[in-house]
Amino acid sequence: MDRRTVLSSSWATAMGLLALEALPSAGWAAAFSQADASAALKAALERGAQVAVKQLGAADGFLSNDKVRIGLPDVLEKAAPILRTVGRGAQLDELVTSMNHAAESAVSLAQPLLLQAIKSMSLQDAQHILQGGENAVTDYFATKTRTPLGQKFQPVVSKALDKLSITKRYNDLTGKASKLGLIQGQPVTVQDHVTQRALDGLYFVIGEEERRIRKDPVGTGSALLKKVFGAL
Repeated sequence: MDRRTVLSSSWATAMGLLALEALPSAGWAAAFSQADASAALKAALERGAQVAVKQLGAADGFLSNDKVRIGLPDVLEKAAPILRTVGRGAQLDELVTSMNHAAESAVSLAQPLLLQAIKSMSLQDAQHILQGGENAVTDYFATKTRTPLGQKFQPVVSKALDKLSITKRYNDLTGKASKLGLIQGQPVTVQDHVTQRALDGLYFVIGEEERRIRKDPVGTGSALLKKVFGAL
């Protein structure tokens, strides 16, 4: 079974539970208890989180995905055309590649905290997810894990960037841009930029699967979904 199939199956199970909100309360009670629904949701989310982390933590997991690839910080993106005309194009490209590889090295740290957020999910949390909008799962993960994950990511990102001398190269590039009058004020650090964009990418992948399955739950072929929709 390939990675995509596993991911779809995992999230299909989770989104099947999300579809329970459409059932009449009597039908829900007959098919599942609230505790059972919560336990099943936790199990499905656990598998989904594991696969998302594996996908982004793979070689070129960020770099090869246009939707989550980490680009230059805004200040350098705006200055890039001029920097390329003065011979800094290769450095800019190298910076992008290295930032994405640094994100790969950090993303594996997300799994324990995502799993802890799932395990600590209350019945009320589960109900909010079941009855929430298309980003309910993603919002839950972000609320529970973004701050602690940022704290764990940054040292790993910093180490990866320093190993490749990327921090120095980034500072050289921003310094050159400042001298050319292309940057005003203090630019964001490369460590902060990579950390925040890596987190954005992680939640995006989770959210993308959530929205896809919410939009077409029947198309996933989930046995649970067939059972739920058959009861409507």
